[in-house]
Amino acid sequence: MAHFNEKPGTKSASRRMKTPFPDVTAFDAVVRSLVLKNPLRCTPYRSARKAHPPVEKVREMYTAKFVYEDAKGKRIGTGQDTYHTVAGYQYGIAAVISNMANVSAHGGSVRHLPEADLFSVTVKCHDPSGELYFLSLARDRLTLSSYTDDGIRKKVEAWADTVPGIK
Repeated sequence: MAHFNEKPGTKSASRRMKTPFPDVTAFDAVVRSLVLKNPLRCTPYRSARKAHPPVEKVREMYTAKFVYEDAKGKRIGTGQDTYHTVAGYQYGIAAVISNMANVSAHGGSVRHLPEADLFSVTVKCHDPSGELYFLSLARDRLTLSSYTDDGIRKKVEAWADTVPGIK
């Protein structure tokens, strides 16, 4: 079982996954479960006269990568586009592939490289102790940051050990 390794300086810890998420669907399922089911037992709170949910997405990025190839299959160009939602990512891939003006400008055909795509979501959690911390999920790693109580790290580790996609 992989453990989180603390980094020097501000309290943060990260875990590199043995196998990255296979696709955006598997990644999004874990993020949705974290936000909707709240397995870390975070609590709602108020800040600056605003109510916050227990687990709140604060940043999302989904990057699709492409290669352009000539008739012989030789690479003649590359591209990437970044989106802030899963839906944008999925529609964006279709848009890039069907954009004939862009394909003509490259002088070849376009192919999406799903295994090279990048995903990341950062959530803010409010621990029952009152502490706020951040958990960043990426395609190949988790990073816990801005925490002081080691109990939070242990709780996140225990949760991560139960999630099949994070092993």
